[in-house]
Amino acid sequence: MPTVLRIGPYRFYFYSHEPNEPPHVHIDRDNLTAKFWLEQVGLANNIGFNAKELRKLQMIVQENQEILLEAWNGYFGNSSGRES
Repeated sequence: MPTVLRIGPYRFYFYSHEPNEPPHVHIDRDNLTAKFWLEQVGLANNIGFNAKELRKLQMIVQENQEILLEAWNGYFGNSSGRES
């Protein structure tokens, strides 16, 4: 599970065994976790974050979208379930 970004209490990371899904990032804080799609930033899954914090996380993902996509492509390559 490579960590690609840390901002405040949040850890942004990929699971190594998910290369066939569209680009996305997992975010953890304590025992809370969320998953956001990266190409068109949007929430994919949430366990425990409230709506206010999810909006904050979505803004962080949007602000760092380019960095996160570059990290995804660098880790999985461009053949990770995406059409070029």
